[in-house]
Amino acid sequence: MAFSQGLSGLNAASKALEVIGNNVSNANTVGFKQSRAEFSDVFAASLSGAGTTQIGIGTKISDVAQQFTQGNITATNNTLDVAINGAGFFRLSNNGAVTYTRNGQFQMDKNGYIVTSDGKRLMGNSADNLNGSSPVEIQIDTSDLQPVASSKITGTLNLNSASADIDQTVTPFSSTDPTSYTNSTAITVYDNLGNSHNVQNYYVKTAANNWSVYTTVDGTDVTPTPTPTMVFNAGGYDSTNSSVTPITFTPTTGGAAMNISFDYSKSTQYGSSFSVNKLSQDGYSSGRIASFTIGDDGIIQGRYTNGQSKDLGRVVLANFVNPNGLQSLGGNQWASTYESGDELIGSPGSSTLGVLQSSAVEDSNVDLTAELVNMITAQRIYQANAQTIKTQDQVMQTLVNLR
Repeated sequence: MAFSQGLSGLNAASKALEVIGNNVSNANTVGFKQSRAEFSDVFAASLSGAGTTQIGIGTKISDVAQQFTQGNITATNNTLDVAINGAGFFRLSNNGAVTYTRNGQFQMDKNGYIVTSDGKRLMGNSADNLNGSSPVEIQIDTSDLQPVASSKITGTLNLNSASADIDQTVTPFSSTDPTSYTNSTAITVYDNLGNSHNVQNYYVKTAANNWSVYTTVDGTDVTPTPTPTMVFNAGGYDSTNSSVTPITFTPTTGGAAMNISFDYSKSTQYGSSFSVNKLSQDGYSSGRIASFTIGDDGIIQGRYTNGQSKDLGRVVLANFVNPNGLQSLGGNQWASTYESGDELIGSPGSSTLGVLQSSAVEDSNVDLTAELVNMITAQRIYQANAQTIKTQDQVMQTLVNLR
């Protein structure tokens, strides 16, 4: 029996060395999960049951279990490199066949799909259904962002209450006469074709707590009639913001007629110098996508040349009750099996799923130092089992030589 015991020990040590060698060879493979050879002892079957003096007949490999522990995260310069910090797998599609990976080295193909190096497409939610429960292949829309016409200007100003009144019967308003107005602001707005227009507002203090507002667009006076006014109460707050009526004009660049309202409700009139604390508008020109980022929640956000941003999709993750039940396919991919259980799909950061880190990859979780020590141990075990076979051979040779 010692021959079979030693032989099984040699096989076990050889398998252990194979597993260690595979781990070491993948020490630099992104998203790789190291394996561990697990063995069990073997006893001869007996119909009468085992006795207290029964001796085992060796060992056998019971499992090669992958260790799904977290690997170190390394920063990169590619925004499409994505690392998972925590549990979960990226979901990939290969012509409809679904596989899973921890390797987040992605790129964009000519059709706008986010793919792996071998062409498998990353799956998630589309831009118009960011919280959907049925993942699809993520395709980035690289078309120009459509312009949006301005419809509202919001300003938070402080108009100096100590400013001198202007008698408009003596000095009527003129945008070219600085003595006919007290202060002014300028802002760029956009028509429906994305063309820019300069809107300039002029504030004229006509009496205590009363200011008239005049407006020009691209140098042309478009002030409504009657003239809009801003009236402040004794506390210095704007009390009649609704009297700043909208302006209407038709661009000369071919765009549709525009109607722009004003919101000065948070403006003040204190005894300090004129200041503009906020001046914004809600339109923008067309823009081309300049870059995009993937947030820790999986949202893919595009950034455009006009300063705007837009959600373009969302990466989802899948997890399993028993990840060790997954079938290794090579190429840093796994397939689900009956033992792994059904996939559990969700957004990164939800439930037990990890979060994402853009411009980063997850390194292999192989500990080279530990593997080298394990290699020495496996080598010694192999030598020891070989020695048991040699010893049994000598014993049998002694028996054969008996006269």
